[in-house]
Amino acid sequence: MAKSQWSFKTATELSAALAARQVSAVELTEDAIARIERHDGRINAICVRDFERALQAARAADASLARGEKKPLLGIPLTVKESFNVVGLPTTWGFVPQKDFRPAQDALAITRIKDAGGVIIGKTNVPVGLGDWQSYNDIYGTTNNPYDLGRTPGGSSGGSSAALAAGYGPLSIGSDIGGSLRVPAFHCGVYAHKPTFGLVATRGHTPPQVPPIPLDRDMSVLGPMARSAADLSLLLDVMAGPDPLEAGVGYKLALPPPRHGRLADFRVLVIDGHPMLPPNKEIRESIEKLAGHLAKAGASIARQSPLLPDFVESSRLYMRMLMAFLASFWPAEQYEGAKAAAARLKPDDASLPAERLRGIAASHRAWVLDEGARGRLRARWRELFKDFDAVICPIMPTQAYPHDHSPEQEERRVNIDGKDYVYPDQLSWPGIATLPGLPATAIPTGFASDGLPIGVQILGPWLEDRTPIKLAELIEREFGGFVPPPMFND
Repeated sequence: MAKSQWSFKTATELSAALAARQVSAVELTEDAIARIERHDGRINAICVRDFERALQAARAADASLARGEKKPLLGIPLTVKESFNVVGLPTTWGFVPQKDFRPAQDALAITRIKDAGGVIIGKTNVPVGLGDWQSYNDIYGTTNNPYDLGRTPGGSSGGSSAALAAGYGPLSIGSDIGGSLRVPAFHCGVYAHKPTFGLVATRGHTPPQVPPIPLDRDMSVLGPMARSAADLSLLLDVMAGPDPLEAGVGYKLALPPPRHGRLADFRVLVIDGHPMLPPNKEIRESIEKLAGHLAKAGASIARQSPLLPDFVESSRLYMRMLMAFLASFWPAEQYEGAKAAAARLKPDDASLPAERLRGIAASHRAWVLDEGARGRLRARWRELFKDFDAVICPIMPTQAYPHDHSPEQEERRVNIDGKDYVYPDQLSWPGIATLPGLPATAIPTGFASDGLPIGVQILGPWLEDRTPIKLAELIEREFGGFVPPPMFND
């Protein structure tokens, strides 16, 4: 069965087609469902199907459209990461003991998507506890990269990125603390936006059995994923804003407009290296090609700045603060074992694995001192964004790698131009934006020689999320963007 003319359209295009009565919401939903039924046996992106309720929502959307109603996502089919609470569907985070848990209420982001007319067709697969760049668990199995089934789609929003690449609706949503939006977008050749910390209220993006109360989890954010940069703004505007139970009592969201509307007006700092984790040759070449295109389009391009933070020190700080947070939720035996390993570290061991162990064992005093260092880091980025509008740099050091489900991530290795590096050290690149809480937009820039997608992230100033998204839109419009996987030329 051939794909329909709607399979890889953007949400913006589908909204226009719906308004013009060229297609119905039911037809779009049926098309996405048919693609899932046809292809997902190989991809395994959709771990929870909700087709009956999706068709009910689509019929309601068609009725609303017939009445002339206008909502941002009205009639648009989309998927959501398994970790978001959705009434009637399991929320497991990949934990087998929680396979039957069903939340009593929707996550706030889900409520906002439903209120905007979005048609949720299912949930997408995740790694256990959202803690890997592979997307597999013992409940739902392994999600494969649509460009190469033997490779990871990334994680932890890997099911969402694979679903987008496979044409299962134009939009999805995910979360990010260690690159979990940007890494899967990079590995599957799609777009994602990690918002400024706190921009999207997180209530209901909650591990099973944990009360869905307002709570900011340090560095963790929720954000949109799409096959088009313009669609990121569409979905972000629906998701963003303070929780009405807390900050929303007194505050309203008013994001500033993008700094510029033309490529020629942007001042861009391009970074392609990291002293502790260099990207491979093909990613560096892709960044060089993009920088050349931007320069020809009139953008101001710089390769260095004395205001750029020290990536070595910021990576060490990020490893400590990330693990201080994540390890708080570990089982006691695992936590005590890591603390014992940290006690055996040599004082002069400045490796990233050592910093992760130090973070696990950190006292509150140590964390407070690190929080001060993060405040100084944010101040440095503020100064840098007086001279630049955006920073372009890698998301990960290599394109998608083969599935690796070995249990100890610290024992895994990633090969970069013939040299092995410790798998979790890859956190260094997504951490550049995560630690200071900056917005970062992941965009595809083409393909490596092996046919796998590659891309970059565009960092912007604090709460100026529209600026990196706008630059992504302009790059997409000028130089192209998402290209469907060859396996879907059906």
